[in-house]
Amino acid sequence: MKKKKEKETREIREFHLPTYQEIPGVGLYLDQTSKYINECLNDFDDCEITNSMISNYVKKDLIDHPVKKQYGRDQIAHLLFIAMTKSALSLDDVASLFRMQKDIYSCEEAYGCFRDFFEKLYYGEQIDLRKEVKIEKILLRDIVSLIVQNEALHRRLKEVTVIK
Repeated sequence: MKKKKEKETREIREFHLPTYQEIPGVGLYLDQTSKYINECLNDFDDCEITNSMISNYVKKDLIDHPVKKQYGRDQIAHLLFIAMTKSALSLDDVASLFRMQKDIYSCEEAYGCFRDFFEKLYYGEQIDLRKEVKIEKILLRDIVSLIVQNEALHRRLKEVTVIK
C-alpha cells in the first residue's frame, strides 16, 4: 500500500501541462489530436476527449474549423482547456471565456497564463491577485482552483475506496 501511495505522489509531482511551444506546431488530424490531448491529461479523471466531442466543439464554434482536416497549436491549446474544464463549466461558459480571451489576449498568452496558474495551484503554491484589476485573470484563477480541487477530491475518494 505504501509503494502505491508513493508512486501516485511521484506521478502528481511529475505532471506538467505542455507549454504552448511544446504543443505540436504541425497540424494534427482528428485522431492524432484526441490521442495527443488524452496522453497529456492521462492522469486526470473526467478529462478524456473523443473525436466526436472535438467535432461537436467545432460545430458549436468553440474552436476554429480544422485547416485541411488538421488542428493547429491554437486549436489544441483550446481543446486542452476544454478537456480540463468540461466537468466544471458549461460549454456556454467556455464560449464566453474564449470570447473574452480573444478580445484581450492571444491564444498563446491566454494558454500560458492558464498553464502557469494550473502549475502553481496544482503544486500547492498560492496566486496572489489582490492587486490585479483584470477580472479575466481572477476568473481564470478561480476556474483553475476549481479544477485542481476537483482532481484532489477524486484522488482522495479513490484512496478511501482502496483502503476499504
